[in-house]
Amino acid sequence: MTTGTDFNVQPAVVEDVPEIMRLIRELAEYEKCLHEVHATEDMLRETIFEKKFAHCLLARDGKKGEKGEVIGMALYFFNYSTWLGAPGLYLEDLYVTPKRRNGGIGKVLFGHLAKVAKENKCGRLEWRVLKWNAPSIAFYTKVLGAHEQSEWEGMRLEGEAEIGRLEKYLLDRE
Repeated sequence: MTTGTDFNVQPAVVEDVPEIMRLIRELAEYEKCLHEVHATEDMLRETIFEKKFAHCLLARDGKKGEKGEVIGMALYFFNYSTWLGAPGLYLEDLYVTPKRRNGGIGKVLFGHLAKVAKENKCGRLEWRVLKWNAPSIAFYTKVLGAHEQSEWEGMRLEGEAEIGRLEKYLLDRE
């Protein structure tokens, strides 16, 4: 557990699912994409806590041992780099509630992520940020010293229909 002067960070537990869902929705609303959130609390319970596809750290008001209001989260999973021959830590979502921004919570969450990455011998810690999100980009580059990757373009297939289209390549070969 990591503590600040008035907050602490700890791994989420299954009872935190409603709070995780709330933060996901707040982040999506901030990113003007609330309509794209299809996740449910049941899906989060299954994929994070049962199947362990992802992990979540929660920042809460209060000192160590107190279970105050949830004010931030870092949701991440592990990937793999063939070039490095090592695992990586991919930060899917970092969110701090508006009233608690600029209070060091983001830095502490990143510090905890760095500790997890180091413990797992990760060769990189990476994430994506929307191009219009200037405050976050400034934080990442100026405060954390992160490097922008302008030479890489994000690609995506989303949903059962889009992903399912790829099966034809397998089925046509059988």
